[in-house]
Amino acid sequence: MDDLRRIERTTDMSDTKISAKGVQVYYAETHAIKDVSVDIGDKTVTAFIGPSGCGKSTFLRCLNRMNDTIDICRVQGSITMDGQDIYDPRVDPVQLRAKVGMVFQKPNPFPKSIYDNVAYGPKIHGLARTKADMDQIVEASLRRAALWNEVKDRLDAPGTGLSGGQQQRLCIARAVATAPEVLLMDEPCSALDPIATAQIEELIDELRQQFSVVIVTHSMQQAARVSQKTAFFHLGHLVEFNETDQIFTNPQDPRTESYITGRIG
Repeated sequence: MDDLRRIERTTDMSDTKISAKGVQVYYAETHAIKDVSVDIGDKTVTAFIGPSGCGKSTFLRCLNRMNDTIDICRVQGSITMDGQDIYDPRVDPVQLRAKVGMVFQKPNPFPKSIYDNVAYGPKIHGLARTKADMDQIVEASLRRAALWNEVKDRLDAPGTGLSGGQQQRLCIARAVATAPEVLLMDEPCSALDPIATAQIEELIDELRQQFSVVIVTHSMQQAARVSQKTAFFHLGHLVEFNETDQIFTNPQDPRTESYITGRIG
């Protein structure tokens, strides 16, 4: 029986990529995130939904220590990835961000060529020994971002010259080039038209075969389309976290139901 329990526990651990326990976030005196605990699965898309200013993006930025860049911000509680405390002083945030890639709301390609945008991370982290290695990483990353066929003949052209949807896919290629294990996306489609949005959503579904994907979205339809798990945030609290279907068809908390039916937002 003990062996069985041990096997079950091990299985549960292997399915959890990131585990947050009792996370509190303060901006100076403002208490932005209040006692949030959540387990984020591996090779799963987890959506964070909730009204503007509810804390979903703030919590997302805890997962790769982006909040470290804000002087007045302090994070308390525990966040582990594969069992390792990511806030341990021995953890280098730069190395952490290679493992936990991020794609922002507005496409933000560097003012460099398409090739150099993708090569930037691998270069910094010493992931390619030769030019041939780098060429391979760039091609593989652009293929993963479903962009290779559109840009393979103009890799020297500036990344800023691409359309909005292509720029966002370039940013996704740049994020996956460092071979991350987790991909964070902060409203990645909010600046895109419906066709580009559909392409990114399709891509997210493919990416989850290789990564744990966490997406912040204000579109409930998008959360329903792309995610397997959904977390509903309200006023800094994690109100409810469950299978996406359950959240949208049979929410357990009246606040979740009010948000989904449009009574709060």
